[in-house]
Amino acid sequence: MLALRQRKVARVLFDEAHSEAWTIRPELAAQMQPAHPEDASYARAAELLAARDFAVEPHAGGPLDARALEGVAVLVLAHPSDPKWERTTGAGSARLSAAEIDAVEAWVSGGGGLILLGETEQDKYGNNLNELLARFGVRIRNETVQDYAHHHRAPTWVLAELEGGARGTEADLLARVRQACFYRAGALELSNGARVLARAHETASAPRAPLAAAVRHGEGRVAVLADSDLFGDDCIVELDHADLWLNLVYWAAGRSFVAPEARATSAAADDPHWPALKAEIEALRACQAGDGSVDLTANARDRLDAHVDAIAAAIGGLAPHLPHQADHLAATIEDLRAWRAGGYGVPDFSRSLDRFRPDLHRRDGVEHLVVFPMYKQNGPREKVFEALIVRVPWPDWLAELEQTRYDNPKFVPVTFVDRTSGYESNSAVLFPETVTASRTVNHFGAIFCDREAARFRHIVGRAADILRLNLPPDAAALLASPDVSQDAYMLWDLIHDRSHSHGDLPFDPFMIRQRQPYWMYALEELRCDLTAFGEALALERDGFAFARHVQYAILFDRLFRFPITGDRRRNYDGLGGQLLFAFLHREGHLRWTDNELTIDWDRVAAGVTALRERVEDLYKSGIDRSKLQHWCAAHDLVAEHVAPAVGSRWARDVRAFADVEDPRPYIDDVLDDEFPLSLFYSSLKRKLEPELAPAGAAS
Repeated sequence: MLALRQRKVARVLFDEAHSEAWTIRPELAAQMQPAHPEDASYARAAELLAARDFAVEPHAGGPLDARALEGVAVLVLAHPSDPKWERTTGAGSARLSAAEIDAVEAWVSGGGGLILLGETEQDKYGNNLNELLARFGVRIRNETVQDYAHHHRAPTWVLAELEGGARGTEADLLARVRQACFYRAGALELSNGARVLARAHETASAPRAPLAAAVRHGEGRVAVLADSDLFGDDCIVELDHADLWLNLVYWAAGRSFVAPEARATSAAADDPHWPALKAEIEALRACQAGDGSVDLTANARDRLDAHVDAIAAAIGGLAPHLPHQADHLAATIEDLRAWRAGGYGVPDFSRSLDRFRPDLHRRDGVEHLVVFPMYKQNGPREKVFEALIVRVPWPDWLAELEQTRYDNPKFVPVTFVDRTSGYESNSAVLFPETVTASRTVNHFGAIFCDREAARFRHIVGRAADILRLNLPPDAAALLASPDVSQDAYMLWDLIHDRSHSHGDLPFDPFMIRQRQPYWMYALEELRCDLTAFGEALALERDGFAFARHVQYAILFDRLFRFPITGDRRRNYDGLGGQLLFAFLHREGHLRWTDNELTIDWDRVAAGVTALRERVEDLYKSGIDRSKLQHWCAAHDLVAEHVAPAVGSRWARDVRAFADVEDPRPYIDDVLDDEFPLSLFYSSLKRKLEPELAPAGAAS
């Protein structure tokens, strides 16, 4: 099992100060129930959370007041009881004081998440949970529900009838939950329009009585269940209780995932030399032509010289903040002055690019100053000067995975600290090939994980609401959280980038630099993403639960963002998403019914894996084909699921190409939109049009 520690975003507090019948502390559970500690233990429930985005701790003593609840995302109250009925934590009274009830309600109203678990014959236990629940329009009835037709092992172990979950970013609290058992449960009364999650069947002693419900209160969320055993150590492993538990906690913690992380201060960005550098770069950019040169007949040389001197001085002023870049920054100044001495022709920053080595300084929080003439992928194509301060996120878990499992010495995740205006675009990469240089330099590949994550959250979140997607609560948390989504992109990009050079490859893995039909690029990028998805599945199986966020990110970005962003001129990333959607739809892993998109969460990973196998089979057999035959086979694979355009010359039934050694001239016969958008995507694109503008800054 992997022992990697992911970032903790939300704090969960288990109250054990009010004579609860459950504890998350194994040693206390052993004291409470020496013969069978599992009957008093929520340790497994706590471990499930601690393996994910949550910090978990008990509240062992003292009142539940504003101080105790400060910084808490979710409070769990699990069956307080008078000790004459249950063996309990032994701390405090089972009754909340009036001040505590006021404090908990105020905390929920302000955005807290409360999970409250009652019991059968609720009134006898001497607690006053119903006084608290009255604030939220809920009451636990003094009842023991039985059902002789729908039960698990005994009539009092009632199998619930599960209701439909919410849709879109409201989150489906029953995602992956098909069965749940309430062991000697009470029943709920609701007077607030709460969403019922589970009911007794019509055949039960309390026909169709609510057993679990969720309600919003102010800015916060409350989930109430009429039984506490289903999440105890004995029972959480049964049926789908673990998934229900995780769904409830992620949903209740929703507000905590929205809050953005406070950005660390930057000594370089706060230095007056930085705004001076930005201003000079912007002024110089305005003088440059598209290739980076400057027309001296239209621009005064003395003004250009002054800009270069000011830029060099600003870089020198910032250098003390960046000692690891000393050689690079000195070379940058040399390249600037050489450009000036050469008469401001096309710049050549080969020397400084060769010494720009962020790949050698991958430590968490390190910053780099970037000053290059360069174009921006998915942004302005002019090779003009830009200035950036970037920060490298390199947490221990990512460093360990790169060292032990996904070696990728050139990969560098980066985030924006600040930048000049050319990066107010959708460009999310900093690659050596974008820099104006006379010779090839290929030391690093930097990807702005904060920008990619911001676009993902913005577009996919809106798409989820438009499509009324059955979104699991942990996926909704991913779409809400800058921190979680950024970390997911870091791991996705690490594996994706590495995958270009691993596997059965019938051609140069970096074929993007070659001339091939664009569906070949589509399949290569998709192959790497499907590989990353498969690795994320393996990581989750091996104990790194965070990897499920990577699965969501790949699936959602491919399905909802890639196909509708960018123009339709040979859009290879878009085509990969179209193929994934069409394959999953045809194979029944997702369905579009009643204007709602439903993903079968129990089976969708198998669908993604099946498509990966199809692509890998194509690659493996490609080495035995001619280049043209391979291109045709790839076209056929895509066309099996995504219909080619009317008039395509590459469609299987009409193509008539001679199998020559160099088939590149046939690429001219590829239509700009060889595989047009389906009705589904055309409609989605219209609805999302306002969201597709350049992202600009990532928050």
